[in-house]
Order: sequence, then structure tokens, then C-alpha cells
Amino acid sequence: MKLRIVTYNIHKGIGGVDRLYRPERIIETLQHYDADIIFLQEVDDKVPRSRFHKQVDLFGDALEMRYRAFQHNVKLTKGHYGNAILSRYPLVDVENINLTVSIKKRRRALVAHCQLHNKHQQTLLLINCHLGLAGFERVIQLRKILDSPVMKHVHHATPVIIGGDYNDVWNSLGKKVMIPAGFKPASKKVNTFPAIIPVRQLDHIYYRGELTCLHSFPSHSKIARQASDHLPLITDFEVKI
Repeated sequence: MKLRIVTYNIHKGIGGVDRLYRPERIIETLQHYDADIIFLQEVDDKVPRSRFHKQVDLFGDALEMRYRAFQHNVKLTKGHYGNAILSRYPLVDVENINLTVSIKKRRRALVAHCQLHNKHQQTLLLINCHLGLAGFERVIQLRKILDSPVMKHVHHATPVIIGGDYNDVWNSLGKKVMIPAGFKPASKKVNTFPAIIPVRQLDHIYYRGELTCLHSFPSHSKIARQASDHLPLITDFEVKI
């Protein structure tokens, strides 16, 4: 069974260069790649800058993705923003992992189990994260995810995908944390930031379990370069049956 997963920091739907709120650019970018599961970061919920849209539903409806999970990470004067997962398959047992470190910005990882409609009714464990700006903070946050109860209790063969905006400026978290924990990177060096002229890979997908990564690439379309300050990272998997 083939599965396409996209991770995308949408920057609230605000362009990285023109600073204009144009959610239709995010929608057009994502429609082109026809993903099965989408991890979104910096998703607004009833915030003035994004016309008070409930973006998880705005994008979910436009992409015809029925199953959705959303978490409020940051409370604003009006509204919130956080992470979201959109899926063509049912999402169950949705929960959060607290990633907040000391006095740093409040951050959480969004966790969901995705029930695939294949003959074995397999389940994927999905974890969507947006890590902090400080190097030490990111290491602590990834270890919080790896040491969480949901990770400790998941069967070793269950496919696990941890994706999102890792803010990994030096591309060091894979070697330091994820690979020693048994995860593989979907891509080695794929620049996703800044969208207009990408020079760093801040966005990653790591995986383990009964999965084969077929291909992982960023969008280079004109609309994607305008839609956000990040490019989406698109990854195709084969789920072993």
C-alpha cells in the first residue's frame, strides 16, 4: 500500500515575502500533491490576522480530508495557533505530548493513531511536532517525544512517523537523537527554508517500523514559494502488509 505524507509549516497562510494572508495559495499547493496525510504547523484558530478562520476546517474542507486533529499550543489575545493533522483515514486516540522547556514558548506534539483501510487494518502512529529555536531545547523536546508513554507502549513493528518543523538549523538532530533511537530520515539533505530561496532543511520526516521510504522531495512550484516561509516536504511510503 502506497501512502503520501506531507509536512508543511504554513506560517498561518501568510506569505513569507509579501506578508499577505492568502489561504488559497496553501490550498493550491497542497491540492497539487494529493496527500493521504498532512502534518501542518502554525495553524491559526479564530485569529484576526487570518480573518478568524478555523484553519483546520478551512483546509480540511478544501482538500476533502474528512479526518482532522488540532491542538492549541499558543494562546493569543484573540484565538490560538498550533499544529494539525489532516487525513483521508480515521484518526483515533488523539493526544498531546508537552514539549515546553523551562521559560521557552509553550510547545506540544500532536499524536494520533491512523487506521488504514488495508486488508490487515493496520495502524500508523503519527506525531506532528514544531520544535524550539534553541539547540538544547530541540534535543530535550525530541527526547520527551521518544520517552513518552505512547512511544513506550507502541509495538515495535507498528509504523511510526514523526514529522514537522524541527528548526534543525545545523541538521544535527538525526545523527544525535533520531537515528540512535532507531528512526530513519526520509530525506538526507532537502532544503525547505526560506521558501523563496531555500538554503536549509528545517522540515523533516523520520520513520521506523514496517515502512519503506520511496521518495522525499520539497515543492519547488511558484505558488509554494509564495504561500508560506517554508516549502512543504512530500514523502511517499510503501506500507508493508
